[in-house]
Amino acid sequence: MRNVLIILGHPSKNSFCNALMDAYEKGAQYSGSVIRKIYVGDLHFNPNLSEGYKDRLTNILEPDLKQVQQNIQWADHIVLIYPTWWGSMPSITKGLIDRVFLPGFAFKHHKGKNFPEKLMKGKSIRILVTMDAPKIWFYLIYRAAQYRMLKQLVFGYVGFNPIRFTTFGFMRNSTPKQRQNWLKKVEVLGKKLT
Repeated sequence: MRNVLIILGHPSKNSFCNALMDAYEKGAQYSGSVIRKIYVGDLHFNPNLSEGYKDRLTNILEPDLKQVQQNIQWADHIVLIYPTWWGSMPSITKGLIDRVFLPGFAFKHHKGKNFPEKLMKGKSIRILVTMDAPKIWFYLIYRAAQYRMLKQLVFGYVGFNPIRFTTFGFMRNSTPKQRQNWLKKVEVLGKKLT
């Protein structure tokens, strides 16, 4: 039995991303996992890391962000679900990462070391992404730049392993049957906890 945290990174619950969240949860329940969910649209926080890590106020978190950190610490496996907007995740979701994955929580620098201690070791992450572009275009033309950045500079940087991605697109041209097949695929991922 594993602790699974599912984060809906779409600001609206009225989205296909929410249906993906429900499908993963259904599969994970089958595996006997304990599940917690976070809806970024329900959180109250300032997404702007205005002074970077220089400001001592950076570590003064709103109650919702403290709860997010507690849930991340609790989780063995995290699922992040969001739409691609302008080649990346919604700004509120990026703001959540900026504000939550802080030094001392997600990573820690040590004097004389070039690379930080990875404080998220032992945790895995599955990232489910919808996009209104053909998948082939995303991989061949854009070379999955968004995924490389997340894997190397965000989640890998703090110790998540493995880091897996699943892409759903061309959303605008998808049929109801395609969407049902995608939901079944995600339910299977939930059963396997991958």
